[in-house]
Amino acid sequence: MELIELRKDLEEIEKKITEFKTSLKIEQKEEQVAEIENMMLEPNFWNDSEKASALVTESKSIKKELDEFSDMIYYLEHSYEMIEFLRDEDDEEIYEDLIDTVQNLKQSVEDFSFRLLFAEEYDNNTAILEIHAGAGGTDATDWAELMLRMYERFFTKQGLNYSYLNYQSGDITGAKSATIKIEGNYAYGLLKGEKGVHRVVRISPFDPSGKRHTSFCSIDVIPEFSEDEIDIEINTEDLKIDTYRAQGAGGQHINTTDSAVRITHLPTGIVVQSQAERSQIKNKDSAMKNLKSKLHQLELEEKEKELASIRGEQKDIGWGSQIRSYVFTPYTMVKDHRTNYEVSTVDKVMDGEIIDFIDAYLHYYMQEK
Repeated sequence: MELIELRKDLEEIEKKITEFKTSLKIEQKEEQVAEIENMMLEPNFWNDSEKASALVTESKSIKKELDEFSDMIYYLEHSYEMIEFLRDEDDEEIYEDLIDTVQNLKQSVEDFSFRLLFAEEYDNNTAILEIHAGAGGTDATDWAELMLRMYERFFTKQGLNYSYLNYQSGDITGAKSATIKIEGNYAYGLLKGEKGVHRVVRISPFDPSGKRHTSFCSIDVIPEFSEDEIDIEINTEDLKIDTYRAQGAGGQHINTTDSAVRITHLPTGIVVQSQAERSQIKNKDSAMKNLKSKLHQLELEEKEKELASIRGEQKDIGWGSQIRSYVFTPYTMVKDHRTNYEVSTVDKVMDGEIIDFIDAYLHYYMQEK
């Protein structure tokens, strides 16, 4: 690669970095970090531990972003200096180092560009993902379990922390439904495009004749809102609270206890469940927090139509409503019907490699907006 080509690459990189500085409001974020650090010096900062922890987490997240931005600028300037040096000196070792630096810088800019897709207000919130088996009987509950495993592997690959709030086993095998809490950078932003019906075509492991079967399950994803974001009063007479024995897949997902809680909000029909904790009180608190997030979500949709995408279009869990199809036979294919992005490597997808589908959806979503 000639020096002139490397310089052109750097000029393109510099343009993108300049765009980052504007769109990310770098100077404003630097002021935000300084403000939080000043608050941390106040003697009563930790009096409200939950609020203090949230501010510390926010500060760390912004600092990480600022550090990455600073590193890109440093390596950009360093690369320009190496080009100037190589104009006068023929040094093979520095030349190879320059090529590696430019390639690494390209990758950093690409990764940074991807994260810019998470520009909406709630993209960095914790996500609550619900899965429900649909048409297909035992095949559907088995499919829901396979999807849960796919998402677990995706969470691990992305460094996201997850915990099961609720898990309901299928009558024979698999899962009827499950609720998972996912925490980490851009948890909701990453997962919001998974909302919808997922269809599978495969040879049924439960059919001795070896026929192909089509099954469905639905995914719903909402952001979890903090107490500061929610201003909702819930009347106790509007609630139906049931307790039941928690279920689990052989201890795979949750602790089996007698303290599971199901809350039905009678005016809206919203049902939330929690069984992750051994304490009934803690499960009730967790379910109430989930309920408030769902009610707040509905409130946002009513007040601001542009935020209707938080919940998305609700469809029947069956034919003609799928957002993505997973075909295992007679050929292998996974296709997203919104973006038309598809791959033939269904095994890799089921192993959690769905980031390309998410990337395609986020670009599609931005274009649609």
